[in-house]
Amino acid sequence: MLAVHEHENQLIQLVRDGDLSAWGELIQIHQDRLYNSILRVVGHPDRARDVVQDAFIQAIEKFSRFDGKSQFSTWLYRIAFNRAMTMYRRQKGEVSLDVARENVGDETMATSRDQPEDRVLNSELVDEVHQALEQLTAEHRAVMILREIEGCEYEQIAEILDISIGTVRSRLHRARAEMRRLLRVYFEQPPGNDS
Repeated sequence: MLAVHEHENQLIQLVRDGDLSAWGELIQIHQDRLYNSILRVVGHPDRARDVVQDAFIQAIEKFSRFDGKSQFSTWLYRIAFNRAMTMYRRQKGEVSLDVARENVGDETMATSRDQPEDRVLNSELVDEVHQALEQLTAEHRAVMILREIEGCEYEQIAEILDISIGTVRSRLHRARAEMRRLLRVYFEQPPGNDS
């Protein structure tokens, strides 16, 4: 992990020194993960590609503002998530996670040694989770994706979304409560099962 950050820092220095080819490598390092995160927010592959492309263009244009106080990835995610949130608000009602639903959970399904009925239930749960995510507000959805899917720390989420850590905690608490409410049928114990 340290070697990755060192390599990234070397590329950043090359960009600062005027080597624009280093941008290509920076983009390669971040584009897939950034695209997958943004796809979960905007829900459509074409929109996600547009957001990621816009984010990279904006990062190139505003690179002189990158002060190095945060990781480059945090700064880039902040740009992309701001663009995604704007698009999400504009397109609210048109958001579809069908494509994301097809891709998420495949690893679990492929390696599962469960019975066929369990696989069907697992697939159904993945669909239900995505439908529940769709119903969250843009702010709650972004925090859930960054924390629960991307595994970001509270500090990094706060920096990406330009909110306080307290706000991250509050939004995450509310988002989790809403997800529990929306998915309550999966958390209820069947009658007669007290364990």
